[in-house]
Amino acid sequence: MKLNDLRDKDGATQGRKRVGRGIGSGKGKTSGRGVKGQKSRSGVAINGYEGGQMAIYRRLPKRGFNNIFAKDFNIVSVGRVQAAIDAGKLDAKSDIDADALMKAGLIGRIKDGVRLLADGEIKAKVKFSVAGASKAAIAKVEKAGGTVTVPEAPAAE
Repeated sequence: MKLNDLRDKDGATQGRKRVGRGIGSGKGKTSGRGVKGQKSRSGVAINGYEGGQMAIYRRLPKRGFNNIFAKDFNIVSVGRVQAAIDAGKLDAKSDIDADALMKAGLIGRIKDGVRLLADGEIKAKVKFSVAGASKAAIAKVEKAGGTVTVPEAPAAE
């Protein structure tokens, strides 16, 4: 078999419907659009229109808000860090920060920092430098002999 022998199976693709090509085609004159009105003409955009009835997005109440100042952290569990150390992707002797986690493939891109969570177990003595960590994660890392450095939040004035 050669590349130029490749074909779709019969019936896999459907031919384009040629409308407006005479009365004998069955799709002549109005081309299946009916007669008159907005939908028979070109440039129709009536998504969400409900025939004059109050639209659903106006009937339902507004709720909540989107905090534009909220931080978006990369989430990493201690169990995944241990798995990366076991696989040889991370060096337990060096300081583990966002750059090291990105090089190891544990996070895709660095957002507003890394938050360490306590899911899983950690056996290696590791020094973390992260933007945030849960109390349980800090306890697990310290129990294994490691440390977690989290920058202090600035005091509210």
